[in-house]
Amino acid sequence: MNAITVPTETLAPHGETNAYVVDTVLIDPAGRTAELDRAVGGVEHVVLTHTHPDHVGGVAHYADACDATVWARQGREERFERATGVAPDRTFRGGTTVGPLTVIETPGHAPDHVAFATDREIVAGDLAVADGSVVVAAGEGDLRAYLTSLRRLYARNPAVLHPGHGPAIENPRRTIRRLIDHRLHREERVLDAVRSGARTLPSVTDAAYDKDISAVREFAEKTVAAHLEKLAVEGDVTWDGERARST
Repeated sequence: MNAITVPTETLAPHGETNAYVVDTVLIDPAGRTAELDRAVGGVEHVVLTHTHPDHVGGVAHYADACDATVWARQGREERFERATGVAPDRTFRGGTTVGPLTVIETPGHAPDHVAFATDREIVAGDLAVADGSVVVAAGEGDLRAYLTSLRRLYARNPAVLHPGHGPAIENPRRTIRRLIDHRLHREERVLDAVRSGARTLPSVTDAAYDKDISAVREFAEKTVAAHLEKLAVEGDVTWDGERARST
């Protein structure tokens, strides 16, 4: 299974999103390219791991060009149509089969996020990356769900993960463990910041990072807000969207 890289307006990595063709299924056509045009000759289905803008730009074109069945996450049909301009023909949920693929529920990075599994490999979308970490931003993201989704894939123990950005992940369990540990470490920093007296989102963010984040400040603050939301649900802090306090 090989990624077909599509130039997109995304920060990570290198302004490209990976599309995949698996037998008769086209996954995440982020835009139209000559390479993708050559790869879709036998495509009968178009699916997305999620409907963020850097994954959807080619849906309308390839659905029409391939006369393909367009699928959306059940219960998220309106979100899908707003993002793609295409009304889905069918819907899926966890356990649904689309061609040779089985849908796995993996919310967290986005509320409609799913992965697609063959016997031993998984197209993971923005659940995992080989290097660095995945943005889980307040509003769209849910860190409790994200960590559960990572653990779900860890339990499946796939041979390879194929991410939405960057190279294939050849040691999935090691990468998943790294991503979980990274999130839990950041959570500890956020909780320590609040317990030490940081109250506002900017002040908690400053305390939670020990590196220069000026280039990604917006994403860092949204990530910290997602951590505060998780900690509030779990009863470790109170957070009203403006001020945090330790409980």
